Amino acid sequence: MAATLPMLAGALALGIPAAHAADTPVRTALSGTKPAWATAKADKGAASNGAAVNLRVYLAGRDAAGLAAYAKAVADPSSASYGKYLSAKQAQARFGATKAQVAAVTSWLKSTGLKVTSVTQHYVAVSGDVAAAEKAFGTQLHNFAKGSHTYRAPEKSASVPEALKGAVLTVTGLDNAPHKANHDDQLPPPDAVFKNSGPFSSYYGSNIAKTLPSAYGQKIPYAIQGYSGKQLRAAYGAGKYTGKGVRVAITDAYASPTIAFDAATYAKNHGDARWTTGQLRQVLPASYTNTTDCKASGWYGEETLDVEAVHAVAPDANVTYVGAASCLDNDLLDSLSKVVDNHLADIVSNSWGDIEANQTPDLAAAYDQVFQFGAVEGIGFYFSSGDNGDEVANTGTKQVDTPANSAWVTAVGGTSLAVGKGDKYQWETGWGTEKATLSADGKSWTNFPGAYTSGAGGGTSKTVPQPYYQKNVVPKALATANNAAGNRVVPDIAAIADPNTGFSVGQTQTFPDGSQQYSEYRIGGTSLAAPVIAAVQALAQEARGGKAIGFANPTIYSKYGSKLYHDVVDKPTGKDLAVARVDFVNGFDATGGLSVSVRSLGKDSSLQAVKGYDDVTGVGSPAPGYVDSYRKH
Repeated sequence: MAATLPMLAGALALGIPAAHAADTPVRTALSGTKPAWATAKADKGAASNGAAVNLRVYLAGRDAAGLAAYAKAVADPSSASYGKYLSAKQAQARFGATKAQVAAVTSWLKSTGLKVTSVTQHYVAVSGDVAAAEKAFGTQLHNFAKGSHTYRAPEKSASVPEALKGAVLTVTGLDNAPHKANHDDQLPPPDAVFKNSGPFSSYYGSNIAKTLPSAYGQKIPYAIQGYSGKQLRAAYGAGKYTGKGVRVAITDAYASPTIAFDAATYAKNHGDARWTTGQLRQVLPASYTNTTDCKASGWYGEETLDVEAVHAVAPDANVTYVGAASCLDNDLLDSLSKVVDNHLADIVSNSWGDIEANQTPDLAAAYDQVFQFGAVEGIGFYFSSGDNGDEVANTGTKQVDTPANSAWVTAVGGTSLAVGKGDKYQWETGWGTEKATLSADGKSWTNFPGAYTSGAGGGTSKTVPQPYYQKNVVPKALATANNAAGNRVVPDIAAIADPNTGFSVGQTQTFPDGSQQYSEYRIGGTSLAAPVIAAVQALAQEARGGKAIGFANPTIYSKYGSKLYHDVVDKPTGKDLAVARVDFVNGFDATGGLSVSVRSLGKDSSLQAVKGYDDVTGVGSPAPGYVDSYRKH
């Protein structure tokens, strides 16, 4: 392919040779470029020829099939190639696009009237209008109804000239429906201060709500004030490991301007190791976009949580925060690519995502390519599974979240965690919350157990085939829920996520008087579970002498059924469980009154944590011995 491309590039730029001028040029379809919602019934007619388009043409590279095959082999403990990682430079040389491929694609795009705005080793970005895009990709762009909105999309799959078959992976941007990631946390906007009211428990069950009504036939404890790193390290078997010498990256959108101060203050307040010079660094874009649409300041708390949680569990790991220019897929993909292209870390924590229905196959292909490049370099990606259970309450449709649905990432589900006196692990349930408020007379809970509020994301993908490592572990009923041949089930592993048994974080926020002050509060969400598991994996990498674990799923599933995992179920004590919670109505102080509620644990929409693998907690959470087990690999 590479040898013939320079000639083809010239031919394309100059037009079709005269001998074939009358023929219809042969084209290769790019499967997945027409969204599922672009149906004939929803078609509202042709898009305006002059409407602006911004596209990315992703490059397939020298050997897309070879990349996927090597990514699988290098991550599989039973493969002869296991652990034989390539450097970023070697991976690019072996699987990346050739100069000739880049030149051919660039030349062809220019010949169609599109303007090339940037060229990277992964894609060629172009801008132009609808007419030029239709000419380039051999499809008409129409307007289609999607819900209550109308968006542009191809009326058939896009295609490229046959000469570029094998050079182009996909094109994104032909449809203009929103593809926006949300950070998965239970977090109020941090631009305004948020504080928790007491009473609290310092460890699970330490403070029983004796004056409040019973729930499930017994008096219940107050919610945790916020677990510390010491408590989480004990729960998940950290032992003597600290993550020393291991590099962890965190990707989110934007960047908190106070992260260094906040992280240092938090560590000091909670007895965590102080950050050393250069231990925390940021890799940021030159400028930011879409700050209003993406609610940029809301991402500050996400970065703060991720950084402080990783350091609390793996205090000696080096942390690199890679901020995206916005919450849009293209920018988040750029951040992930920065980690891979420069091998900034071996472990990458990602607490963001969107519903699967919003992810089109073209974007899925672009994400998977980055994850596969990561795998061949020994880089593992950990994604939060979502905070809306089966998504029915949120979207009306049962579905999983993405990119956690990718077969090439580790999807992290969530639990409610009970750590008792002396940092002793007691139990976990699947995270799922039902809430009922205290009656006016204070003698009962209104409509107990109340309505579903949130819970760990999980379920069966509708689009991703079952990966080999889930076979013979994931129950057939789950795998075949949407397809007789079997699909990907989420999550893979789990950790603390319930905000009622949550983690304490510290962040600079805006107080009612307009001042900016450091403050601490309790937080949860699978946004917490993902960095906790990333930190546990940093401990495991230290345990194996610093050798990268890489894409961890084959190894995680190979340990299934052993005592290395807490097998999480929804009623670990045999009874229903709940905690009492008191909140400031105004989120800051008692001047606006207090709200008293009971939060039931282990009630995750239609999803259930049961014995064995389940779609709330995967194989379970790490137990003592899990970290040490990596010494044998």
